[in-house]
Amino acid sequence: MAPTSEGSPAGTGEQSGSTAGSVADRGLGTPLERLPGVGTARARRLERLGLVTIADALMHFPRDYRDFSGAHAVADLVEGEHASVAGDVADVRTRTTAAGRPLLTIRLACRDGSVRAAWFNMPFLAKRFAVGMRVVIAGPPRRSAGGWEFAHPEVRWLATGEADHASDWLPIYPLTEGVQQPHVRAAVQAAVEHGAVAAIEAFPPEMLAAKGLLPIAAALREIHLPGDRARLDAARRRFVYQELFMLQLALRIHRGRQQARRSAPVITVDARLDHRIRGRFPFELTAGQRRVAAEIVADMGRGEPMNRLLQGDVGSGKTALAVYAMLATVATRVPGAEPAQRYQAVLMAPTELLARQHAATLGRLLAGSGVDVCLLVGGQPARERKAAAARIAAGTAPLVVGTQALLATGVRFARPGLVVIDEQHRFGVLQRAVLQQGDGDPHTLVMTATPIPRTIAHAVYGDLDVSVLDETPPGRQPVATYRVEPGQTDDWWEFFARKLRDGRQGYVVVPAVDESARGLASVAGAFEQLANGPLEAFRLGLVHGRLKTAEREEVMERFRAGDIDVLVATSLIEVGIDVPRATLMTILDAESFGLAQLHQLRGRVARGAVQGICGALVADAATPHPRIAAFVASTDGFQLAEQDLLLRGTGDLVGTRQSGAPPLFLADLLRDTALVAEARGDARELFERDPLLADPSLARIRELIEARWGATLGLGRVG
Repeated sequence: MAPTSEGSPAGTGEQSGSTAGSVADRGLGTPLERLPGVGTARARRLERLGLVTIADALMHFPRDYRDFSGAHAVADLVEGEHASVAGDVADVRTRTTAAGRPLLTIRLACRDGSVRAAWFNMPFLAKRFAVGMRVVIAGPPRRSAGGWEFAHPEVRWLATGEADHASDWLPIYPLTEGVQQPHVRAAVQAAVEHGAVAAIEAFPPEMLAAKGLLPIAAALREIHLPGDRARLDAARRRFVYQELFMLQLALRIHRGRQQARRSAPVITVDARLDHRIRGRFPFELTAGQRRVAAEIVADMGRGEPMNRLLQGDVGSGKTALAVYAMLATVATRVPGAEPAQRYQAVLMAPTELLARQHAATLGRLLAGSGVDVCLLVGGQPARERKAAAARIAAGTAPLVVGTQALLATGVRFARPGLVVIDEQHRFGVLQRAVLQQGDGDPHTLVMTATPIPRTIAHAVYGDLDVSVLDETPPGRQPVATYRVEPGQTDDWWEFFARKLRDGRQGYVVVPAVDESARGLASVAGAFEQLANGPLEAFRLGLVHGRLKTAEREEVMERFRAGDIDVLVATSLIEVGIDVPRATLMTILDAESFGLAQLHQLRGRVARGAVQGICGALVADAATPHPRIAAFVASTDGFQLAEQDLLLRGTGDLVGTRQSGAPPLFLADLLRDTALVAEARGDARELFERDPLLADPSLARIRELIEARWGATLGLGRVG
């Protein structure tokens, strides 16, 4: 749905005007039905797209552009080169070929000759053509015995009186059922003609000049009716920059208010405490871990809430840094508290399985220290959850580990000092805010093993500083990864069994719990086939999300103890499961998993000194699978993250599901990384110069930020 004028990113907005007069006098709130060429019936259909007023239409940006100018002459056509020609339909014919395929052909009379267009197996299109109708066809032409021919060209049906080439770059708009492209195009063109001049400019003139941005009215015209590619690019740059600038400025204001109005515990780590904490680890921290630990210590010692995102590949040692920060927190006394009290640290994990593992890891590290670990997860009996919540509220639980059960009503922290959130893509901004309770904010450390480029991280997690762990602990080896096609499965399972006989353990990962309509392997079916087939000589265990917590834990404990050779599981094992002897993995129907998820799964067999082995089984040898090719080719999580973005785009990175913020309308965080960095720097500079946006020339920027981001980020009225 298109944004309303109030919440639009481009600076359109209602202007007051008289209640009578021309369309232009009535401003951007004028209903579309009152524009020439729209009318009541068409306006009602456009409402399905959220297009009601001139402002709505102006902000309904094209999703693509086509050269439908119709400007090409028949004499200038070049075989195989895209061209668009305009003409009158002179002939329409349908017939069945010797091979039994229906064939539709039309002959188009152009200004300097004629061309033929042909469609196979599309007889229904015949009803769309009539002799005398004017159309534009576009595509790569080819020479045939009868002259130039376009096979399956795209077609633009010209409305009565519509020019052949109102624009060399024809906009292609998002549609919905019952709304056709010509209807949207006509409405938007009318809105541009009658309303673009009424749009309110967001940027002061000096900023437009300094950044080389088109004024709003010109940008609206060029984004919808571009005269050429250069002007289209200039219009898009103006809107993308504005959207990113407004987002970065909103996040900067949000963070500034947090730091100005809230205080956080001062956690000081001196050499003695650092030595005590490191002594708890059975390994030396890497250089990268020491660097990030120093960044965390500096943040936590300032008395302002730390907001830091820690990105690191699978197995890079993020959890050790979280533990370091948590131990520093619970070692710090609350000033002035009598009797002596210490701050609390809480770690929130995305799954119960991972929360329990974190709690067990902390318990082992703190054995004999007198510091207890309190677990709060949904799978606990109600009596245990109630007792845990009481300890948390009383402050007698210094270290707390849990799942989203920590967000439940009635869970209150006595002295929250640090919140660690594992796997940020499972939790949004608003959920982070729930854990920021009490008189001051706790410090916040967010971890993710799904790295994204730093410039994109700044846009998605703009309220966080970013630390990167780009090395793995010594002794870790990259996992040998193979694509296994249907004709190779017998050899693969023989190889898998041979490695099991050598003393290894392994995983078999299945995409579905039950049989699916797409024919994907189910966990129960796979278990039965393997137990009665290639792995019948081995001890198999079964884990999936529908098992009761106690059953899952019992199976996992047997697997850790070596009493189970192969764990058949769904993707719930993708994060945090750490069994060093498990160095084999088979992923069934691997093409059904995302690239980031495949890499996460593979990380389960990269935990020990022995090289891990992973086989990605695909269902069809003939089908190319770009994700599988990338997965096999690289074990670098940062490289795969960028490849994943190229394959699927950045849409999933920015909606309410991940960042707690409205989606971006036009910016593409992968294509526009340079503008992300530019907008971030400009927003920081403006905020430092005028944090309240008090300059009268910034009034429109204030209004737009309040309308678009105020509710989400709790800004209220900016300034």
